[in-house]
Amino acid sequence: MPAPRQVYIAVIGVGGVGKHFLSQLAALSTRLSQSPTSPVYLSLILLARSKKLLFSEDFRPLSLQNWEADLAGSNSPLLALPEIIEYLSTAPAKAVLVDNTSSQEVAEVYPQLLKRGISVITPNKKAFSGEYALWEDIFDAALGSGGGEVYHESSVGAGLPVISTLKDLVETGDEVRKIEGVFSGTMSFLFNSFAPVVGGGGKFSQEVKRAKELGYTEPDPRDDLNGLDVARKLTILARLSGLPIASPTSFPVQSLIPKQLENAESGDEFMAKLGDYDADMEKIKREAESEGKVVRFVGSIDVQKKEVKVGLEKYNTSHPIAALKGSDNIISFHTRRYGDSPLVIQGAGAGGELTAMGVTGDLIKVLQRMN
Repeated sequence: MPAPRQVYIAVIGVGGVGKHFLSQLAALSTRLSQSPTSPVYLSLILLARSKKLLFSEDFRPLSLQNWEADLAGSNSPLLALPEIIEYLSTAPAKAVLVDNTSSQEVAEVYPQLLKRGISVITPNKKAFSGEYALWEDIFDAALGSGGGEVYHESSVGAGLPVISTLKDLVETGDEVRKIEGVFSGTMSFLFNSFAPVVGGGGKFSQEVKRAKELGYTEPDPRDDLNGLDVARKLTILARLSGLPIASPTSFPVQSLIPKQLENAESGDEFMAKLGDYDADMEKIKREAESEGKVVRFVGSIDVQKKEVKVGLEKYNTSHPIAALKGSDNIISFHTRRYGDSPLVIQGAGAGGELTAMGVTGDLIKVLQRMN
């Protein structure tokens, strides 16, 4: 069967990741359209952000070069999600929705999109780490007759091939026994600075402040320090490994937020008072140093024991997890085939351009499946 000559693309979320994706989409569109044997034409037909919408009523392509100005100047009334689904389902050829948001509301309509034959590509963790019923609905819809494709590589590890690797291991019949590693660029940077393998490091509150100033944390660092981001990623990987994890709060997750500051009214108040509790983290660091180790914030999935946990662990300074640099992620897959030498994926696990690369890679996979 020849490659589809026309594929229609809708994009929700045009911020950091979305902007990089649209840049990559422009390059991909040019390359695919110039194929001498089976050209594919990617037509951008809808752009949406929280308070702006631009779409092509007659499905003629929007400009991939001037989209920012066109969207800013658009007076199109906002469409509700059911209206967007209806619009995409009437496209003259296959349609793909790219969701670059972290919206629960958008995530919950994935099954409806897929049932209508609309493929979904997204880095949105909430769709795949929330209620287990939604997870089942999404993949049941994708497997149904005429269902769209669904890919979410960038929901774990940005552009790192974490999910695709795990899927390959499982689908080729390997036995995944344990997955462990550093799953957060924020927490990697923070602990590589707070407890470097050569010793020293600043006070915990100072390192959190520095990470925030450098843009590694969320605007409110509590959204990183509560461990929930890592827990969401582990929920996704555990489910792909065959464990029916109910939610990211159904297993032990260690929060690094002092209990006295959990109810701080703002991120600024939290940061102003965090230094009052440096002694607690300093004690943990010194205890690890006395054993010749460093402390790191990690996640682990013991598939055989059906145990998942997120929190602080101590590692020898020669351990790969201890030796990470900057904001790198590292994920180790312990399997039957790999035996005592786990399969390791390591590299930058955050950033808009890298996350967008994973999204664009998923789009290429969807186009290949359509072919």
